[in-house]
Amino acid sequence: MVTTRKIRILVAKPGLDGHDRGVRIIARAFRDAGFEVVYTGLHQTPEQIVNAAIQEDVDLIGMSSLAGAHLYLFQKVIDLLKALGADDIMVIGGGIIPEEDIGKLKAVGIRKIFPPGTSLETIVDWVRRNVRHR
Repeated sequence: MVTTRKIRILVAKPGLDGHDRGVRIIARAFRDAGFEVVYTGLHQTPEQIVNAAIQEDVDLIGMSSLAGAHLYLFQKVIDLLKALGADDIMVIGGGIIPEEDIGKLKAVGIRKIFPPGTSLETIVDWVRRNVRHR
């Protein structure tokens, strides 16, 4: 009998941002779409996010930022993944991210940014098309 492992996604809320409604909605949408989801909760450091991603053997990290520290926090996650040899874990982001920062985030390794108003179906479809098991 052949079983296929579901795509595993860690959903994280880095930094001091206390707004978690959107990240909880996307976590639920990922679960409803059949993905395995680990939600780390609020106020996570990049180190906590990366350690959880490695321990949970995830294929994707999805981070949400509304507090303006996305350039530092998202890049720190990418840097830590590289340092620990886990840069095969794909990273995406969303939240309140200015248009001019999207290119900067992609340049450091964030694969996709989903701005406010992106439909849940669009995000789920992107994950289905682009994320593979590590």
